Amino acid sequence: MIQLPKNLLCFSHLRWDFVYQRPQHLMTRFSEFSAVYYLEEPVFGSFQHSFISFSQRLPNLWVCVPHLPKGMDKAEINKELRSLLNVFFVNRDIKDFMFWYYTPMALEFSYKFVPGLTVYDCMDELSAFKFAPDELKDLERRLFNKADIVFTGGQSLYEAKKHQHYNIHPFQSSIDKKHFAKARSKESEPADQAAVIGPKLGFYGVIDERFDTDLIRNIADARPDWQIMLIGPVVKIDPAGLPKNKNIHYLGSKKYDELPFYLSGWDVALVPFLLNESTRFISPTKTPEYLAGGKPVVSSAIRDVVTPYAKNKLVSIGVDADDFIVAIEELLANPENEVWLNKVDEFLADNCWDNTFRSMMELMSSTLESKTAQVSLASE
Repeated sequence: MIQLPKNLLCFSHLRWDFVYQRPQHLMTRFSEFSAVYYLEEPVFGSFQHSFISFSQRLPNLWVCVPHLPKGMDKAEINKELRSLLNVFFVNRDIKDFMFWYYTPMALEFSYKFVPGLTVYDCMDELSAFKFAPDELKDLERRLFNKADIVFTGGQSLYEAKKHQHYNIHPFQSSIDKKHFAKARSKESEPADQAAVIGPKLGFYGVIDERFDTDLIRNIADARPDWQIMLIGPVVKIDPAGLPKNKNIHYLGSKKYDELPFYLSGWDVALVPFLLNESTRFISPTKTPEYLAGGKPVVSSAIRDVVTPYAKNKLVSIGVDADDFIVAIEELLANPENEVWLNKVDEFLADNCWDNTFRSMMELMSSTLESKTAQVSLASE
């Protein structure tokens, strides 16, 4: 297997410290083989000059944040970011770098750079998200042309994108089973949740335009004795519009290490997403995480949840609040289901980030090998 470049520059629209998810899992593993530079979107302030700050998070991983003077227009921002990249590559061999894109928007300032390998990890359909830039779709088309290999964050997203690139592969987000298996012990529920008495239904993740607030409100109205635990940041929506029922508890953001202990106290886990353009291609990682924690799940009819989880009778699907309530009541009436749990464990047996990472590495190596061979033939 051909040797991959020794450095990786990741362009991400997600802050490293926001929510620990796919980028963090993969970049952490890459850092065991490469020097990883995780480049976030810029921050603006009263700076005299632009610069990049470097924060070392692991022995071989740095979070890089561009700092730009405020008041710049878009063209000036991209010009400054290109200049900062030029400085970054002084005394560095760009051919010994992989570029890893999570956002096509980064192409606006990085398109002239030619690394040893270019990867686009298309984890979401970003153009369908709230406040998505108008130019995102065009930039994604350009990124497809530039990328040597493309990964998608789920099967439905792969089906939508597979005709746009010759070397594209689906990789539904994986799980850290040992981490979430801690939820199977109910001895360490955090105090702010343990104080809540009654059957507990839970959700963790970003509460944004994809979250079905009416569904949660209707469940809370219909079953005031059920306690709904909501964990995660509220973004891109007005918090004032969230339901305020006494049996809905907003516990705020929690660290990745804390999630299994909150999960441990739930009777049923929820995936309460709207069915719209922003959720059409999502593949919620929380579904297998909930299952790894041994918790029954009721979900909206998200395509990548229906297949494979509901079709394998691992997850219940609800269309509206009445459906959710019926499914939850059935699960609460049968809290111990060893047959179901054995099926879960069997299904998740090979689902782990280490396997995903190894498969990606193998595909990247073969891609680079083919690319190197083509360059060699062209030069003869």
